[in-house]
Amino acid sequence: MQSLKYLGGYPPDVQARVRELIAQDRLDALLAAKYADAHTVRNDGQLYTYVQALKDRHMRKAAPLGKVIYDGKLQVMKHALGTHTTISRVHGGKLKASREIRIASVFRDAPAAFLRMIVVHELAHMKEAEHDKAFYQLCTHMEPDYHQLEFDLRLYLTHLDLHPPGSATEARRR
Repeated sequence: MQSLKYLGGYPPDVQARVRELIAQDRLDALLAAKYADAHTVRNDGQLYTYVQALKDRHMRKAAPLGKVIYDGKLQVMKHALGTHTTISRVHGGKLKASREIRIASVFRDAPAAFLRMIVVHELAHMKEAEHDKAFYQLCTHMEPDYHQLEFDLRLYLTHLDLHPPGSATEARRR
């Protein structure tokens, strides 16, 4: 039986349905039909502008962002699709904090909805550190379909595991 590492916390019946989609070679078609829209956020400058616009719309009073970049070193396998950090530096006699968001490079080519979901997730961490009720309420305030997008992103990552970009199977699909 195939391991579904991104769906480990879901009930057995959901995992069985996903295995069925994989066995019938329908997972790719399902995701392509549902998430056909690509985004145009290709570089770090565009990503900063994109994240800042979401922050300004939903979290105006949150601390300003210092840096937002795509990070090729983030490992999806280690459950790091994005990170948020606060870096404190001494400037004269004052302590200055700079907030950074790093988004895994896999999102450069992912559907637009998945980029939005991960950005919303990282922005929510600026206010709520833990994955608790308040955190998920903030996520759904910024993106009402957050939970469905998170599940579908897990399906997308499962698909990428089965058919990595550049593989012969992936090339045939295009």
